[in-house]
Amino acid sequence: MRRRAPAAIALALLAFVVAWVAYKAFGKGFGETGNGPQLVIVALNGLSLAALYFITASGFTLIFGLMRVVNMAHGALYLLGGYLALDLVQHGANWWVAAAVAAVGCGVAGLVIHQLLLRWNQGQELRQALITIAVAMIMADQMIVRFGGEPETITPPASLAGAVSLGVYHLQYPTFRVFIIGAAIVVGALLWLVIRRTRFGMVIRAGVDDRAMTSALGVNVQLVFAGAFFVGALLAGLGGVFGGTVLSLAPGEDDKFLLSSLVVVIVGGLGSLPGAAVGALALGLVEQLSAVYLPSAYTSYSVLLTFVLLVVVLAVRPAGFFGRTAS
Repeated sequence: MRRRAPAAIALALLAFVVAWVAYKAFGKGFGETGNGPQLVIVALNGLSLAALYFITASGFTLIFGLMRVVNMAHGALYLLGGYLALDLVQHGANWWVAAAVAAVGCGVAGLVIHQLLLRWNQGQELRQALITIAVAMIMADQMIVRFGGEPETITPPASLAGAVSLGVYHLQYPTFRVFIIGAAIVVGALLWLVIRRTRFGMVIRAGVDDRAMTSALGVNVQLVFAGAFFVGALLAGLGGVFGGTVLSLAPGEDDKFLLSSLVVVIVGGLGSLPGAAVGALALGLVEQLSAVYLPSAYTSYSVLLTFVLLVVVLAVRPAGFFGRTAS
């Protein structure tokens, strides 16, 4: 009974949340005069935010969840990617070119951090955390000096600046947010194929489990790890470009997205891409739904539900949804 109590409480809480949202959304009917249209928009906002979280956190999943490298500068790389793209767009560059250059630039920055600071501390999590926290603070200060402290937004490409019809309630939704959802699906599929179906992915997993044996087989583990770190940092920068276009860029966004990446990886399970997708979806929906459907006196506490989500999931699944428990 004691073992099943957390799961029973979690299911009861989930049932209550679903019932409450359904009541607030359809209590006045299912027509356009009710709150149904609002629910559709809020749910899509949660889905697009989840897609943004997944793109950013998938790089963190690769670096922290799979390689077991503690990179607390992941949020700083997210913000750096957004600011690099913003600077290029403001100087006349095409949005697509700016996005590609910013993502690759963040990949290179991450590679430099790995090779100069983290390569020599493999397996020393505390030392890695302290080093990358220092790097993140230095990067954050330098970005304030270079780009200022005012919120900035990247202008989306003209082809994605409009809206698409949803086909329900005569609603329209921003094209760029739909694009982010599609991009997250593509990123997830490509990463899954690389990690599970290529020699590169097999070498990463083998190198984490037994580096000495993998090296003895003639594999350059350090080169493979460097490539994986480059990809993880590139995804952080790409997330920054998307986030800067659909949300905004400002000091503090690096900490916010580092925290969201940690929550996504922990909720989903270390090293699991499907888990990261589920964790991002849960986090995005919780944030958006709570901001709208909590009682008006408690909407300011919606951010606390992020940690409620974390507590509830870990109470039921200590290793996360798709994490492997130690045997």
